[in-house]
Amino acid sequence: MTDASTATPKTNARPPRRPQLDMADQLKQLQAGTGTDAGADAPASSQPAEQAEQASRPPRQKNPGGGDGRGGRGQRPQQPRQQQQQQQKSQAQAQPARPQRKVHPALERLFALYPKLFGARFVPLKLGVYDELLARHPEDFKAEDLKVAMGLHARSTRYLEAVAAGLARHDLDGNALDPVAPEHVHHAILELHRRRMQRNNGEDLRPQLVTRIAKAIEASGLDREAYAVLVRSRDANANAVVDEALADLAQQAAKREALLRAFEASGRSEQEFAEMYGMERAEVTRTLQRVRDDQKKAQAAAEAAEAAAVAAEAAAAAGATAEAVAVAVSPSAEEAPAELSEPSQPSEPAPTGN
Repeated sequence: MTDASTATPKTNARPPRRPQLDMADQLKQLQAGTGTDAGADAPASSQPAEQAEQASRPPRQKNPGGGDGRGGRGQRPQQPRQQQQQQQKSQAQAQPARPQRKVHPALERLFALYPKLFGARFVPLKLGVYDELLARHPEDFKAEDLKVAMGLHARSTRYLEAVAAGLARHDLDGNALDPVAPEHVHHAILELHRRRMQRNNGEDLRPQLVTRIAKAIEASGLDREAYAVLVRSRDANANAVVDEALADLAQQAAKREALLRAFEASGRSEQEFAEMYGMERAEVTRTLQRVRDDQKKAQAAAEAAEAAAVAAEAAAAAGATAEAVAVAVSPSAEEAPAELSEPSQPSEPAPTGN
């Protein structure tokens, strides 16, 4: 039999399990301050307190974006660019729409009468078409209204584009007549350039203007000097653009002439010459033909100028001869008959007797 004093105590013996209280009893004990020591009751009593606190809290609201309120999940916020686009769209919808320009009634009537001239495609009109319209349609147009409408039409950008392109003028029947005069083409190009400068403030459009003027010079059929004299104006900037275009054309002509001289000196065919300089044969043929055509035009212009000078000298000489002959055959005042040189005196009336 073992002595109780010498028996080894069981260190792993568990304390008796306390009876579990329900939630209501635990809350009552906490409110009354009853229970065992703090160390033993702390774990058991803290859990109901936390549960009670959680139960008293208001429910957590969900994130409007569809997440859990923390911003980490759910629908992504809208990108700044999309927000800006939506804002601009809403502002555009809020702004009142611009009123459409009213078309002049005379222009509407012109469109109805001549859709091929005043319709979707504009063409240059013959000079004097205003008077012809009044003569054809005296009941449709008033003189002042038609003048305003024709001015609006002629100043429109679409009409100026047609003139600047050098298209032929048309009559009211749609027949193509002579092409637009070079000076009218030139002024239309300058006006279109001025309008583009107003729309694209700060953009350098001068190279485009110089290129277009150069093409207009070539399409005019005039030599460079004659074109410069024809379009010269008081606008220094416009004259400077013309000079720049003429300089570019002169440089291009010099290069073509140099190519012709090199070709004639090489003694080769056009195909061999093109291969030697790494060029396309079609380009060489086109360039050489253009140089030859320019030379023929220059020679013809020189011959025409020489003939005009000879004709002017002959006319001047003929005029001087005719004047000398007229002076020679006209009678002088001294040799003129008395009835031509002196007026006749009226005869006195004969005395009458009583």
